[in-house]
Amino acid sequence: MRKLLIFLFLAVMLVSMIGCAAGPNPYERTPNDENEVAGFWMGLWHGFITPVTFIISLFSDKVHLYEIHNNGNWYNFGFVIGLSAIFGGGGGGSCAARRRRRDG
Repeated sequence: MRKLLIFLFLAVMLVSMIGCAAGPNPYERTPNDENEVAGFWMGLWHGFITPVTFIISLFSDKVHLYEIHNNGNWYNFGFVIGLSAIFGGGGGGSCAARRRRRDG
């Protein structure tokens, strides 16, 4: 009985995670109204300004967090690097853990 419950729990978790996966972007590699496609540097900038953009997007339909007219993986890479730079990226946590071990 316990194995069956564990299996059902894992199956529900797997289906839930698959259901939350992002789908394809039909506008990838297509230019926007200004005939531009966002690349790595624009993704990096959008990652940096995400906290401010998020607040503004709550009150405006003209501001979005993510540029859908992008060049694909390079834009995504820049976006994630920008987010990591703003939110710490985990490097500070390892430094603090090292300090605690040394001091404690």
